[in-house]
Amino acid sequence: RQASAKGAGRNPRPRSAARRDGIAKTSHAIISRNAPSRVSLDKTSPAKGKRSQIVCHAAQLDAGASSDGVNWKLVFYFVLWYAFNIIFNILNKSTLNIFPKPWLLSTIQLGAGVLWMMGMWVLRLQPVPRITPRLLRVLAPIALFHVVAHVSACVSFSKMAVSFTHVIKASEPVFTVLVSSIFMGKSFSGMTYLSLVPIVCGCSLAAMKEISFAWGGLSGALISNLGTVLRSICSKQLMDEFKEIDGINTYALISAIGLVYLAPVAYLVEGATWSAGWASAVQASGSAAKFIQLLAAGGVFYHLYNQVSFQALTGISPLTFSVGNTMKRIAVITSSILFFKNFVSPLNWVGTALAIFGAYMYSNSRVPAKKEA
Repeated sequence: RQASAKGAGRNPRPRSAARRDGIAKTSHAIISRNAPSRVSLDKTSPAKGKRSQIVCHAAQLDAGASSDGVNWKLVFYFVLWYAFNIIFNILNKSTLNIFPKPWLLSTIQLGAGVLWMMGMWVLRLQPVPRITPRLLRVLAPIALFHVVAHVSACVSFSKMAVSFTHVIKASEPVFTVLVSSIFMGKSFSGMTYLSLVPIVCGCSLAAMKEISFAWGGLSGALISNLGTVLRSICSKQLMDEFKEIDGINTYALISAIGLVYLAPVAYLVEGATWSAGWASAVQASGSAAKFIQLLAAGGVFYHLYNQVSFQALTGISPLTFSVGNTMKRIAVITSSILFFKNFVSPLNWVGTALAIFGAYMYSNSRVPAKKEA
């Protein structure tokens, strides 16, 4: 009774409050032990349901999600990424229809991005990055492969429908597996190799009845895939070593170095035909001012969609980015077909769906296996 009296003098907390504290502490320990997986459930506790909710809620907050479980900042990035990409593809193809000079157009688009970022730096809207010789050496191959991927894609767009080019570009996982296996000695799961089958079959089916098919366009899309894969491989070192540089400045520096690579080569390849092509495009668009506006808009939206994709990549896992990229292709293919009113045969639809499904399978097959405790 004396012990009870002493305890009463201390105003003991209700059992429900102590129970909640215990659950919170246990859930914190669970998260700490399982940080890589973000969310974990304590299977040994009798209060599994309650603890699961607390652990999930804490992991969502740690990942940047709001109290309702949705990371609205990430959603915003994805919406902008998709919207800017759709707008760019429509503007880009509209320009190439009247001005089929993909090398010059690629140069203008990179240049527009550089001018955009120079304005951001001058106006103090974006911090100026600290550039070192080491950083330039790391960025040099990334910028080179970025240029290869972009110019090759533009060449493909100039010769084929946007929708079919993006179907071929959905075969990018095939190049990832081949390059990683042959040159880096990596091995993949059986499901990853299996996912390549519908990709290859889907692209083949889509090509069989494609009205806009051209070998130059096909080779351009395939080379673009190779450039994209090599750029991704080189980017890993950049992300590991220079974490202080954000996505906006990273892409700005890649664009600037890429412009130095591209401009002289573009002149050598197409320079002799630029004057005649410009006159024809001005006549087709109605005036020089309208054509310049079209070029400027395409360049700005090209930079913005790439910039937003780099920003999104810094806040999510490569797997989430890969799945998002696959879904983006669906949005671009659908929107371009509706805008340009391209004829698509049933076999084209089947092939497109099969290739996209294979790309989705590939993304999910890269999920790391969970280790048992």
